[in-house]
Amino acid sequence: MALDVGTKRIGIALSDFLHITANPHSCVMRTPEEDAILQIQKIATENKVSTIVVGVPINMDGTQGFQAEDCKTFASKLNGFEIVFEDERLTSNQAEENLRKRKIDFRKNKQLVDIESACIILEQYLGK
Repeated sequence: MALDVGTKRIGIALSDFLHITANPHSCVMRTPEEDAILQIQKIATENKVSTIVVGVPINMDGTQGFQAEDCKTFASKLNGFEIVFEDERLTSNQAEENLRKRKIDFRKNKQLVDIESACIILEQYLGK
């Protein structure tokens, strides 16, 4: 499972049974945070997830800013799972480009970008 943790929404992607491909799943609202944690844990449990890959926005110079720390703090609340952090630099831009190529209008539904970003994060992780 991969998460694209934002300040408003959290995009979720799941891998296939063989851990080869990343598939879009859903998006949950970040607040109230307790509800978001419970929803993510429920999805993870239902899908027999053991590892959660959390995208961390690393600055272009390699440093971690406020948003990176926020993602790590959020991830620390996901109990019972192995947490892995993945550099998510520029995934939103790539997600928007992927959606454009598929002729999907995401301008009125930003959740699509969040879910696609989670897929990219998971693909990066699975490709290692």
